[in-house]
Amino acid sequence: MANRATNLLTCIPGDGTRNKDASRSDFCTVINYSVCGALSLDELVRFGASSKTIYLPEGRVLVRDGDVEDFIFSVTNGCLKSFKQLPDGRRQVTGFYFPGDFIGLADSDVYLADIEAVSDAGLCCMERKSLNALSRDIPNLERRLHELAPKALAELQGQIVLLGRKTAQERVATFLLMLLKRSFERGVTANPVSIPMICEDIADFLGLTKETVSRTFSTLRKLKLIGLDVDKTVELLDRDGLQRVAEGF
Repeated sequence: MANRATNLLTCIPGDGTRNKDASRSDFCTVINYSVCGALSLDELVRFGASSKTIYLPEGRVLVRDGDVEDFIFSVTNGCLKSFKQLPDGRRQVTGFYFPGDFIGLADSDVYLADIEAVSDAGLCCMERKSLNALSRDIPNLERRLHELAPKALAELQGQIVLLGRKTAQERVATFLLMLLKRSFERGVTANPVSIPMICEDIADFLGLTKETVSRTFSTLRKLKLIGLDVDKTVELLDRDGLQRVAEGF
């Protein structure tokens, strides 16, 4: 995996020259809602000195399913998707990564899915052994990493319910509300909601066909719950109504 990453990605060594006079905003645009948000300025300097900045163009693969998990990544901008190729050729998108999300924190020796850039993306990259060493020395970092595990489990449980028990309308409504929630968490403009992924990605995430996803979006527009797609965004016109649809009412 290490050789593949070096060949595919443009890596820039982390800047270890920042000093105590630097402000928190000098380090990262997503610092307040990423794992680094719990660190002091001195701890941020140490963290930054051990990391690299990565640029990943749209459509480029970050890691492959089964690659040795030598690195962890934190998304700083853009969007990525994780997916599994099934033996019969079908594909299941298992999740999307947005700014502030971590990739590679699972307790596994290998990556459990292919991960690919949905849009041009920036990431912070660190060797796993370096993160483990830092977390032993920096209690705030270790606590923050432990806090991320229940969140990941809750998202997985939500995905299981989404695919197993909900109708097409309920799934699409839930998906839009999930994007809205993630926008709020990142402190960006939440409405209209940004939808950087293509229809096929949404369909493979929700366990639907792209035709069903397209029809469902049209139905939600006719119900005046959402507006028209404009520049990969959708306005949520009636959030309460969308919530009722998502909950099956």
